[in-house]
Amino acid sequence: MFKKILIANRGEIACRVIDTARKLGVATVAVYSDADATARHVAMADEAVHIGGPRPSDSYLKGDHIIQAAIATGAQAIHPGYGFLSENPEFVDAVEAAGLTFIGPSAAAIRAMGLKDAAKALMERAGVPVVPGYHGENQDPEHLAGAAEAIGYPVLIKAVAGGGGKGMRLVERHRDFAAALESAQGEARTAFGNPAVLIEKFVQQPRHIEVQVFGDGIHAVHLFERDCSLQRRHQKVIEEAPAPGMTEAMRAAMGQAAVRAAEAIGYKGAGTVEFIVDGSEGLRPDRFWFMEMNTRLQVEHPVTEAITGIDLVEWQLRVASGEPLPASQADLAIKGHAFEARLYAEDVPAGFLPATGTLTHLRFPEGARADTGVRPGDTISPWYDPMIAKIITHGPTRAIALSRLRAALEATEVAGSVTNLSFLGALARHEGFGRGEVDTGLIARDIDGLTRASAPDLAVQALAALGAAGLDTGGSAVAGFTLWGPLRRTVTLDGLSAQIDVLAPNHARVAIDGAEAECRLISDSWWVNGRPSGARIVLTPGRVSIFGPGAFHFDLTDPLDRRSEAAGGGLTLSPMPGLVKAVFVAAGQTVKAGDRLAVLEAMKMEHTLAAARDGTVAEVLASPGQQVEAGVALIRLEEEP
Repeated sequence: MFKKILIANRGEIACRVIDTARKLGVATVAVYSDADATARHVAMADEAVHIGGPRPSDSYLKGDHIIQAAIATGAQAIHPGYGFLSENPEFVDAVEAAGLTFIGPSAAAIRAMGLKDAAKALMERAGVPVVPGYHGENQDPEHLAGAAEAIGYPVLIKAVAGGGGKGMRLVERHRDFAAALESAQGEARTAFGNPAVLIEKFVQQPRHIEVQVFGDGIHAVHLFERDCSLQRRHQKVIEEAPAPGMTEAMRAAMGQAAVRAAEAIGYKGAGTVEFIVDGSEGLRPDRFWFMEMNTRLQVEHPVTEAITGIDLVEWQLRVASGEPLPASQADLAIKGHAFEARLYAEDVPAGFLPATGTLTHLRFPEGARADTGVRPGDTISPWYDPMIAKIITHGPTRAIALSRLRAALEATEVAGSVTNLSFLGALARHEGFGRGEVDTGLIARDIDGLTRASAPDLAVQALAALGAAGLDTGGSAVAGFTLWGPLRRTVTLDGLSAQIDVLAPNHARVAIDGAEAECRLISDSWWVNGRPSGARIVLTPGRVSIFGPGAFHFDLTDPLDRRSEAAGGGLTLSPMPGLVKAVFVAAGQTVKAGDRLAVLEAMKMEHTLAAARDGTVAEVLASPGQQVEAGVALIRLEEEP
């Protein structure tokens, strides 16, 4: 076993690897950018080395800097985590040339699976079923459009070097193909430095089921499947293992295909073989096709660990250090069911835009696994993926595991940034999902209901008023009631005035908009109008939050609502810090509501900014290549008559 390893990554995966290394007695070296100097993974590691500026290209993608850090600290091996350099064969070559061990597959295996078109041809030769499509080298737009016609709409345009939904577009009609192709190629060029795409038939009722494999360079085993069908814009949201409705015949067929895929390239370490499955007639062994192989550990690996009892990072370290596969296929079995929900800093009502902010309050549930790279007080920066945590639950049955996920999400508390927490809770409560009726179109079909924000009721508003007045200290004591002088106080929450009358210690009446609420603190729990609220009050600078059930946040002042101003006043604002990639309009040009105005690149994705209304462009205030902050005006329309 290694004595010391360097982790060439950041965030929750770096922390995850450090946890296992510590358990095995292996010392760890973290690397960090300017933006991550005080990050959790830096604090957890035994040593830490600064490697550059906040941009990934100036730090976490600087392979030479990372290798030098490993050599300087005496590390014997480098764990790549996922993302960044984890699937870069040139980096693997450089690591090995420096006399270090890469904790992962060989450069040859990564190259074999790195381009989707070549990988599909290889899989066909290995006897693995592949989706019908065009995987050729001709990238002429007319040729690609012709290939799409031959395959038959709907089709998927996919970047050959892609992953995570980047460079992927669904096209349902011929007339939309050209614009979708241009957009996919542009995003692929930005994300991967390779604009080449392939065209695939789009499966109408698809499920995304992947198989965890592990190899020693010669032989491989599979650790069963994960269902990743709950996706938004091809980004996984909630994953589970095993897949609902899976039959033994289907599991055996998929597992054998995945093992064939791994052994065909001499795979070493942890990898995932992803399949698209036609779920229109249940799960059948003749209705799954190879999509791609991820030659690294996956974000969703904890659900596999939960149902097998295996630490996949430990397996990675053991096999990379020269040990044989720790188990045979016959040794592996499924125990229960597990779910993982990805908690992100993102603005769901604004179209799931990535968000930034300082986490003024952060609390994870007891009884659930929370993989995270942040702590209270940390900042979600614009430079990296805005994941806050992964919430993982396990139970003897799917129903129990899902019930535990619902409870865990209810008990998770985040303040300081908008998040997708309510959206995750709505998904966990979705009736169809509860029955196991999952496919990749579920979220899109029910998006309105899943993203509908619930309005705070009188009880929530009353508790928020108490918090704003300083009459609660987190539910454990209310010294404010006995120390505070006046018996009446007025506070303003999101522009709404609330009058508070303190009647006795731990007892107050709150009047809001003509309605009254009697609030009593009984055994450290707030009761409102005779009913227990089950809520916690959290006061942070400029804001009060009410958690459980649900989460509601109230500003203590009346901030400028920039989004409303943008819609009503004809201004298109940058929704987050980013780089202006393209501007499609000029002053004097007439636009219709929904027309593309500009493209902003932020947090590794491209975001199209559209006109909020019909009008004429008065000013273009930004140019391609310009770095902008959140809230900066980019396009101004002439005032409406």
